[in-house]
Amino acid sequence: MKNGRWSKAALAAGLGILTVGTALAAPDEKKDDKPPAFFTKPQQVMSEGSVTIHGQAIPYRAESGTLIVHPAAWDDANPDAKAPDAAASIFYVAYFKKGAKAENRPITFVYNGGPGSATLWLHMGAFGPKRVVTTDDSHTPAAPYQLVNNDDSLLDSTDLVFIDAPGTGFGRITGKDREKAFYGTDPDAEAFTNFIAQFLARHGRYNSPKYLFGESYGTTRSAIIANMLAEKKGIDLNGVILLSQILDYANSIDRPQTNPSMDQPYVLALPSYAATAWYHHKLPDESANLTSFLREVEHFALTDYTEALQEGTSISDEKLDAIAEKLHLYTGLPVDYLKRANLRVNGGEFEKTLLGGDGIDTGRLDSRFAGPSMDPLSQRPDYDPQSAAMEAAYVSAFNDYARNTLHFGGDPAFGDGYEEYKIFLHNLDRWTFLHKQPDQKGQARGEPNVLPDLAAAMKANPALQIMLNQGYFDLGTPYFEGIYEMRHLPIPRELAKNIEIKQYQSGHMVYAHAPALHQMHDNVVQFIARTHPKSS
Repeated sequence: MKNGRWSKAALAAGLGILTVGTALAAPDEKKDDKPPAFFTKPQQVMSEGSVTIHGQAIPYRAESGTLIVHPAAWDDANPDAKAPDAAASIFYVAYFKKGAKAENRPITFVYNGGPGSATLWLHMGAFGPKRVVTTDDSHTPAAPYQLVNNDDSLLDSTDLVFIDAPGTGFGRITGKDREKAFYGTDPDAEAFTNFIAQFLARHGRYNSPKYLFGESYGTTRSAIIANMLAEKKGIDLNGVILLSQILDYANSIDRPQTNPSMDQPYVLALPSYAATAWYHHKLPDESANLTSFLREVEHFALTDYTEALQEGTSISDEKLDAIAEKLHLYTGLPVDYLKRANLRVNGGEFEKTLLGGDGIDTGRLDSRFAGPSMDPLSQRPDYDPQSAAMEAAYVSAFNDYARNTLHFGGDPAFGDGYEEYKIFLHNLDRWTFLHKQPDQKGQARGEPNVLPDLAAAMKANPALQIMLNQGYFDLGTPYFEGIYEMRHLPIPRELAKNIEIKQYQSGHMVYAHAPALHQMHDNVVQFIARTHPKSS
């Protein structure tokens, strides 16, 4: 997130709540010009390969290409009718296990967040057949980078479709009012929903077990898509897999001071502050067991800390002192600082303060990382050390892989427009965050709260299973926020059994820590097996 609200890192990794990057206008800058044909017709390039996963060699077919989607008002039966002429060519890479029967073989649609991020992060860092090697919690040296067989690819349990957001990757948006047609919470979800339905039809996969895997803003998107697929397309999912969740933006710790009557973000971020202080050895009394320590912090957050914050200015001096002392034990922040902050420290302030004010900031997306402040006197970090440490490796590795292995992006037949792989959008000032919840009357409103969307999908399909994966060291989407949201889905209590939560000693990009990636792979494979025992 950048420009006061969102840090640059969030975008650079394509994984924060919101992201930054290069403006992605369509290649025809003159709005009256017709776009080149290769932007308005589906493209497809086939290749083959093999990946070894936990000792098992899995041959696969890879398909790289684009599909064309239109805004919600588009009438497929009558394309000449008065409707928006905007279109998006959405780039994807799909992997299909050779020899698997489509009706038994699960298919998982995978995407990062942003909004407006390409999906190279999950593709090259988590679940594709190749993985780029990066250092664990420090800056990865410059090129050349190493691309290796991914022992934790999910191709052992599901076919995979990695989808880039409209306007990113090798895809483009075209036509009049194209930004209005795709740059918004609901238009974006509509585009992904249409893409998924079209992909299933074109590849004969309507009868396959179907899953969504979204990260960060991708979890916001998944909640809407799950409901849209059922409501508008008649498509039920077997499971929705969430990574680094944010479903209700009122819970964000980035700038809660702009909503002074809302104390919940401070409560929900506290366990992640404690985990970060534990990792950097800043606690006065360090616990040997992180998990048990965090359960203690969670209890304090929901009880004494919540009560103190609710009292506001009526809190007694004695209670203020006592809570500040306890917060010091759990966060390592100085007592006088905590009192001056009125017991409320936002994410950026914590990142700037924890390491002692020596001009070193922690990471936001992964607080295990640390780096020098661009401006030691600023209130919030100007960049994210984790994103800066890894972005170049992902970008270089994917561009090389796409052109030399997938054979997409370098063919002159596609035209010059495909030469640049767009990593993310610079579109936050043009992005509409309004969201219309299911059965909501009147106009869309908000910052997004998509808990009702996911709840509607679960109530309409009581067999739908939800899996939430979280990193303890994530200050962008704190893990306790995700737990809180899952506990507050407006669903019957008996449906809560359909939700499982897994946590890892990693950050927002859980897969950036190799042991956590191994654990997440195994957990996701088991989740898919449980929700579809016949997977092949």
